[in-house]
Amino acid sequence: MTEENADQADMLKWAKGYAHKHGWTLNTDEKQLMTVIRGLVRNKTKFGRPYCPCRIRSGDEEKDRAIECPCIFHKEEVAKQGHCHCNLYYKEP
Repeated sequence: MTEENADQADMLKWAKGYAHKHGWTLNTDEKQLMTVIRGLVRNKTKFGRPYCPCRIRSGDEEKDRAIECPCIFHKEEVAKQGHCHCNLYYKEP
């Protein structure tokens, strides 16, 4: 397993645990799910934090903490829309 694949596996494991803790599930579309997971790993590697790959970083570390996964918006989005902006976390059906 390459380091990149190991990082993706670790991020996926973390996301699954977080979803489970909140009574949610992860996106069942494997392609979409892994696109988000790869984006989180890429941002963590490049910027030191797993910033939401679906939101634009400002470059201001303090402001950008709001979009670190799980971002400050995700709970309200899941409650209102049934999923977060990135389509990572979903309400259980």
